[in-house]
Amino acid sequence: MTIIRTGNSAEALGIIAANFYGNPSEKLILVGVTGTNGKTTIVNLLYQLFRKLGYNAGMLSTIHNLINDELTPATHTTGDAIQINRLLKKMVDAGCTHCFMEASSHAIHQRRIAGLQFDVAIFTNITHDHLDYHKTFDEYIKAKKQLFDDLRPGASALVNKDDRRAMVMLQNTKADKNTYGVKSSSDFKAKILSNTLEGLELEIDNQKIWFKLIGDFNAYNLLAAYGTAVILGEDPQETLVALSSAEPVTGRFERVPLKNNIIAIIDYAHTPDALTNVLKTINSIRTRNEQLITVVGCGGNRDREKRPVMGEIASRMSDKVIFTSDNPRDEDPATIIAEMLEGVKPSNYRRVLSIIDRREAIKTALMLSKNNDIILIAGKGHEDYQEIKGVKKPFSDKQVLLELEALLSDDTGQG
Repeated sequence: MTIIRTGNSAEALGIIAANFYGNPSEKLILVGVTGTNGKTTIVNLLYQLFRKLGYNAGMLSTIHNLINDELTPATHTTGDAIQINRLLKKMVDAGCTHCFMEASSHAIHQRRIAGLQFDVAIFTNITHDHLDYHKTFDEYIKAKKQLFDDLRPGASALVNKDDRRAMVMLQNTKADKNTYGVKSSSDFKAKILSNTLEGLELEIDNQKIWFKLIGDFNAYNLLAAYGTAVILGEDPQETLVALSSAEPVTGRFERVPLKNNIIAIIDYAHTPDALTNVLKTINSIRTRNEQLITVVGCGGNRDREKRPVMGEIASRMSDKVIFTSDNPRDEDPATIIAEMLEGVKPSNYRRVLSIIDRREAIKTALMLSKNNDIILIAGKGHEDYQEIKGVKKPFSDKQVLLELEALLSDDTGQG
């Protein structure tokens, strides 16, 4: 028996896994996306874009993994080193020339991506999240930065210049440095021309383009995808045309039209910054003649500090808000809601209801809604389960919403 001692067994596993599967990351163009928000949308946009441009491509994301059009379920934002390399090997065998993957802070810190050769690394932004794991904000930043520190010469780094920590990501990188932004002078810049519940019109490189995605934050996601494609040598005009037909991502500001011109929006927003962005977008495009009703919770066994912050944001930026369960995991959902309530200012108490059962919370939002109102159901997005006491019980916000709408319509004789 041979025993090899190493200073970091996780890193060694990554290198061993890469070698075992024939270093598949070196046989295709690998793009990694990191940041608190936007990772899933950007990898989905890049996957759709390069498929439309005629490439065989793969995707590793929070929602699911794709090898061309073959779908496999995803259990984590970023899998372990063996899973990643096995999937990359399958992509190479299937003729894929590109792979777009999310790189979570946990995966970077735990060296699950050790041994991978990235051609492009993208930084979206960094806000309050995962401090239950990283303990301090500085440690969280360092984890994200590691992706860029490890890039080889000849690779490219693309960062959101409008985020004040973007340039920190570039400090020690050996890669070519590129920036994108809406507010700052950047290598890739967009101007928001219009933003409605039907879509987004941007001006990029003096071209006015309409996109199906909604919200200022999606201007950044689209720009990151565009910049990446141009860095990789794609024609700017063809890229913009292909991106204009990209579909919104499941559970990411997903618009669900209901009866009586009521609009429901399903979104994964589970951080203060993401919730602010979604509510800000809705408030910027609504008429104010309607109610904005928000259903939101916070996950159990996760960063507790953000709970009162999210409670304050939701109660301030909505006309009515219902605090409910998200994935309570091993915690008492009533305790989580109580911690969210701590952030609500006295002047906003009248707007807040607390309903532990998420299905009942969504039902109440529907019952409170009138013609033309907007309902935001935040926190779970694409997830099709609720995790309670170690058990993942089937639960899809969208499915429950549509079932309840049909039920309520039958009960009232509408429809």
